[in-house]
Amino acid sequence: MEEDLFQLKQLPVVKFRRTGESSRSEEDGISGEHEVQIEGVRTELEPVELEDGAAVPKEFANPTDDTFMVEDAVEAIGFGKFQWKLSVITGLAWANAMEMMILSILAPQLHCEWRLPSWQVALLTSVVFVGMMSSSTLWGNISDQYGRKTGLKISVLWTLYYGILSGFAPIYSWILVLRGLVGFGIGGVPQSVTLYAEFLPMKARAKCILLIEVFWALGTVFEVLLAVVVMPTLGWRWLLILSALPLLLFAGLCFWLPESARYDVLSGNQEKALATLKRIATENGAPMPLGKLVVSRQEDRGKMRDLFTPHFRWTTLLLWFIWFSNAFSYYGLVLLTTELFQAGDVCSISSRRQEVKAKCSLTCEYLTEEDYTDLLWTTLSEFPGVLVTLWIIDRIGRKKTMALSFLVFSFCSLLLFLCVGRNVLTVLLFIARAFISGGFQAAYVYTPEVYPTATRALGLGTCSGMARVGALITPFIAQVMLESSVYLTLLVYSGCCLLAALASCFLPIETKGRGLQESSHKEWGQEMVGRGSHSPG
Repeated sequence: MEEDLFQLKQLPVVKFRRTGESSRSEEDGISGEHEVQIEGVRTELEPVELEDGAAVPKEFANPTDDTFMVEDAVEAIGFGKFQWKLSVITGLAWANAMEMMILSILAPQLHCEWRLPSWQVALLTSVVFVGMMSSSTLWGNISDQYGRKTGLKISVLWTLYYGILSGFAPIYSWILVLRGLVGFGIGGVPQSVTLYAEFLPMKARAKCILLIEVFWALGTVFEVLLAVVVMPTLGWRWLLILSALPLLLFAGLCFWLPESARYDVLSGNQEKALATLKRIATENGAPMPLGKLVVSRQEDRGKMRDLFTPHFRWTTLLLWFIWFSNAFSYYGLVLLTTELFQAGDVCSISSRRQEVKAKCSLTCEYLTEEDYTDLLWTTLSEFPGVLVTLWIIDRIGRKKTMALSFLVFSFCSLLLFLCVGRNVLTVLLFIARAFISGGFQAAYVYTPEVYPTATRALGLGTCSGMARVGALITPFIAQVMLESSVYLTLLVYSGCCLLAALASCFLPIETKGRGLQESSHKEWGQEMVGRGSHSPG
């Protein structure tokens, strides 16, 4: 007997974390780690550490739990084949940047072909942003009420239909209405980020969301290259039709998309959520956690008042200003780039403006090969923006990444006050666009992470709507105010970004290293901190 007891003492004891209760328990402050004590046997447990991103071994997959939550399953299954497929499909929806980039190519063409005055050309751009602004909150509400997949599919099919139809517009009023309806559909495409984020394990979330932002940059580059080939031969109508290709591919592949398991659990559809999780585990070749899936308390979803509860009121208001500033500065820089390149430098803009005023408003200038080259170079700055953000976002956190992006943009705007040559001007504009696009991408990472499942799509939708308000206002600064004072224009953009940097620092919640919050009835931070995290609960 003594010999048996001696052998039992030599056996290693493995210490397991009860993932179903990990730091979620509201009844007590226990860490969620349980030890089995046998009289006379060594009770000190031996923790098992996993490498970052490693899947949980089959023999250790939640062996002591009788319950688990969606967050536990997503973390246990890890990143694999399923997420790679999801990245490509949601990325195709995100390539709708082509529908935005086409505005800068379509406007001068119609100005010449239909002899449109300048205000009608500007209206053609503005109507797209009006459509996006008016629909962003609606699509967010639909995604919270009826599912992420439903909202995303309808918005993409809507954009595809009216995008192709606008290629057959016979007169100006028709294309104005149809492009407005295209903008209405584009307002729902950011919900692809909501769906995507809810299938990602914590450690991969920021990097993956940033990587699908690459599809935005690819879409803009592809649009410019497509225009170089199509415009001289087939014309703008075929360009509008062919620009819908990524959305057409998405429409063909969207049958593969599952509904978010987090949404299904929140809406009480436990069996469907479990089937989705099993499907992901099978495709990834990873084990499912053992036990029963815990159904979250059903809540009212997609309610605007939930964005202004005491926990989220300050966050919502600050995020609205941050998104406004991002779009205001990003699209403002795009408009300013053309003006600054044509003038040569800031000091030459005033004299050039006086020459332009003397010209007839119907003066026609088609885009040249040099214009397309300039468009391509400024568009390529999106890629270093993604890489820089990818490198720093998990090192310094989401809030500091956004703040840094705004500060660099503001600094570059102030440097434009100097009468620099064209080469230095190009470098400053390149850096400014890289960082402001990086700040935009960081906001797309932070916003779905900070809101709970019940209001995640609505929160992202309202923020996207505020961004469109900034995009609507910025032409009046970058074009109208520029005629009066170029220095005042640059000061407005620089000051706005300084305030946005402060707003980023004052955000009350840092989401780095945190799991997605499931319930709006819990204080932020009561959700799972992550298996690989060593932060205090």
